[in-house]
Amino acid sequence: MKTPVIAEKAPKMLTLEPGTYYWCACGKSKNQPFCDGSHRGSEFTPMPFTVDKKKNVWLCQCKHSKNAPYCDGTHRTL
Repeated sequence: MKTPVIAEKAPKMLTLEPGTYYWCACGKSKNQPFCDGSHRGSEFTPMPFTVDKKKNVWLCQCKHSKNAPYCDGTHRTL
């Protein structure tokens, strides 16, 4: 089973505009919580997600959320 790198044990709150975003699933991106291509050559792929209207979101950075790309509090148990 592949295990992602924990980028940070806290979510990142962002205000996102409408559009499609790519959440980093491997934890290696230097542009957390978004993908920068660092997963290339691994079993990981970024997770696309769409925002329909401008809103605040809490994105997972521990990479273990069961509700990815959104934080579900799992980072508190790691």
